[in-house]
Amino acid sequence: MNQKASSADKTGEQHEFQAEVSKLLHLMVHSVYSEKEVFLRELISNGSDACDKLRYEALTKPDLIDGDQNFKIVITVNKKKRLIHVADNGIGMDRQELIDNLGTIARSGTSTFVEQLSGDEAKDAQLIGRFGVGFYSTFMVADKVDVASRTIGSDEVYHWASDGAGAFAISQVEDATDLLDGRGTRVSLHIRKGDDDYLDPVRLRGIVKNYSDHIAIPIFVVDENDKEAASDAPVNSASALWMRAKSDITDDQYTEFYHHVGHVFDEPWMRIHYKAEGRNEYNVLLFVPSSQPLDLFDPKRATRVKLYVQRVFITEDAELLPSYLRFVRGVVDSEDMPLNMSREMLQNNPIVHRIRNAVTKRVLNELKKKADKKPEDFEKFWSVFGAVLKEGIYEDFERREQLLDMARFRSTKGEGWRTLKDYMADMAENQTAIYYIHGEDAAAIAKSPQLEGYLARNIEVLLLTDPVDAFWTAAVPEYDGKPIKSVSRGTADLDTIAKKATDKESDKESHKKDDGVRDAAIGTLIALFKQTLGDDIADVRRSDRLTESPVCLVAAEGSVDAYLERVLAASQGGAEEATDPMKSRILEINPDHALIRSLAAKISADGARSELEDAAYLLLDHARIIEGAPVIDPAAYTRRLASMMEKGLSL
Repeated sequence: MNQKASSADKTGEQHEFQAEVSKLLHLMVHSVYSEKEVFLRELISNGSDACDKLRYEALTKPDLIDGDQNFKIVITVNKKKRLIHVADNGIGMDRQELIDNLGTIARSGTSTFVEQLSGDEAKDAQLIGRFGVGFYSTFMVADKVDVASRTIGSDEVYHWASDGAGAFAISQVEDATDLLDGRGTRVSLHIRKGDDDYLDPVRLRGIVKNYSDHIAIPIFVVDENDKEAASDAPVNSASALWMRAKSDITDDQYTEFYHHVGHVFDEPWMRIHYKAEGRNEYNVLLFVPSSQPLDLFDPKRATRVKLYVQRVFITEDAELLPSYLRFVRGVVDSEDMPLNMSREMLQNNPIVHRIRNAVTKRVLNELKKKADKKPEDFEKFWSVFGAVLKEGIYEDFERREQLLDMARFRSTKGEGWRTLKDYMADMAENQTAIYYIHGEDAAAIAKSPQLEGYLARNIEVLLLTDPVDAFWTAAVPEYDGKPIKSVSRGTADLDTIAKKATDKESDKESHKKDDGVRDAAIGTLIALFKQTLGDDIADVRRSDRLTESPVCLVAAEGSVDAYLERVLAASQGGAEEATDPMKSRILEINPDHALIRSLAAKISADGARSELEDAAYLLLDHARIIEGAPVIDPAAYTRRLASMMEKGLSL
């Protein structure tokens, strides 16, 4: 137990902070961050959320507040005692919630913040502005923090205290006289020396106006040392920002509201603010981030748009957008829905369904406008959120074509992004399909042997590297009348497309006189490989997709693509399947490759069968390695390779 922490509250239960919190608090205490005033923004935001939650609970349980709808946040400063109190009359916290919310890493993204700490205090401090780090930012200006709270519906008041040195204390106190209206939470900051400017009421009012003017409940600043100077007017506008005219809102006000409503701290890439009228009336204020929210790939895939009804917060779980737009943050405020609607009723509410369809359409239309008018800006967005938006191609049949039109891809054409329309405009003569290949890395799959025949014919191939690509390509058979095909599945069907002229064509011409003999030998070699490999492979056949490599593996037409097999295996916890997936693959051999011709020439030689059988397994393992698949029997592989090298060197 850290002895320093015991000074926080000698009568309370002592608790160690979670290890990640201790690391975070060390940064807060020693922070050189120049904009420490974010601590007040964070406390006000927490208080606002607490009031929103209580207001919602009171819709069905009005006795919780006895009809008192005067929610507020009061900031009290006492320069003589070096104290700042930030109090709200919201829903409050009980003992366990104090421990959970203030003693451990929360969902707010603090965990990711801690993971990004480098150890360089100057660099780490710059992360504060991006992540906010919530309640813990108070320790940038305070050497001790006390929290008193009473959860609504309970008579018990609990006190939390810490000096940020590794532990905190929890105790029960006698009364709630220090709380606003006897409920909610009060955070008391003992301001450390050197941060005296935060004890100036004028400075605090400026911070509130700058960061929290958009908060929809009134915020008051009171000077305990000069109560005659007190004003009954709130410091902030205390009006719902989304209800105001766009012309009355500055860019800074929009940005601060985005930080508040989204619990994110980057700059918004795009905002959408409008009022819908007609059959249903509602106001919308949405933001598209410029960087990935910390929960973007959380398995729950939850959307984060808040539903209000007549300025009353209802829920963040109304699913007002599809999951593939879960990066969008903001507010939808309905004028039509009843205030007392439960969260369960929302799931089947026709108004919610209509709003969802309309808002989704609006968001996608705004994205399309960006894509059309500012393609370079849109490509920056796509590089951040394209992998998520492509989930809609798989899931949203109604909007599939619109999403496909917006989609950007890397391809064998070069470095830039390509659309499907770009692809179709540059198709080779006699090309009848759109081709793609899956893999984890674009640079790696661009070197795949399966591409050789396509590149030789100047056929563009899309390089798909997101796991979702394996699913949408399986669900979308065509685009604008052209089939979408994998270069690693089925036959290549490249005979009708002319190859580019190369220096190697003359070399192939020299072998034409031996075509009959050579073809017969290769046919025999293929039969021997089939017999040797047996059930380890589905088939062995000639390839018209290979030009440089001796062999490659492909999936049979209509079967599951190899990349999808790997994605599905990973989604099942990485457990290996009972059977080797390669057993359903086809080994294609390049009849024009020097190695294959040499092996075919040995077919009629005495005693060559054993050597050719080893070659069959070596070539299969060679194809596996190129695929990124493991060699099934490394010992046998190394034995065969050593034997083959020994024979080659002895010639």
